[in-house]
Amino acid sequence: MEKADIVKDWIKRYTGTSADEFGEWILLTNFQNYVEKFAEKYGVAVNGKGGPMTSATNSNGVSIINFGIGSANAATVMDLLSSVKPKGVLFLGKCGGLKHSTEIGHFILPSAAIRGEGTGDDYFPKEVPAMPSFKIHKHISELLVHQKLEYRTGVVYTTNRRVWELYIPPIDGFGNMMMNSKNT
Repeated sequence: MEKADIVKDWIKRYTGTSADEFGEWILLTNFQNYVEKFAEKYGVAVNGKGGPMTSATNSNGVSIINFGIGSANAATVMDLLSSVKPKGVLFLGKCGGLKHSTEIGHFILPSAAIRGEGTGDDYFPKEVPAMPSFKIHKHISELLVHQKLEYRTGVVYTTNRRVWELYIPPIDGFGNMMMNSKNT
């Protein structure tokens, strides 16, 4: 059995949605109410209730998945999405800023992520930061500017520490560094 066969089988077990029922664009979150609001807005069902992850897909080809908490779950959902082969994946969640100008409600568009959580080490060496898709980053920033919404860019630091507000990463010189509690 190949990895592709395993993840294609597992994605329905984990999310309640089979690989061919997902849209081409994926929103990831770790907040269940985001999935429920999405399903309500588009009049679609929430799949996977009672399982480890929930999901919903609208008629425009956009799906949302609540993958839960932790870098291990983030890595799992990314492996599972390899069976979907989406055009783009965007994480909606929380990100705390070390800059005093960042306020609740600001969007954070990371230019890179220093992977301090350890899970990503199986994919790339720790010295290689996770990089977002430039096209998606540019498109999202244009949408935010058009909507006159505040957003920040900069390097994020991912951690598996749940109460990371009490932890300052051992990195100096990044005035715009931010922390994210998920694998980005």
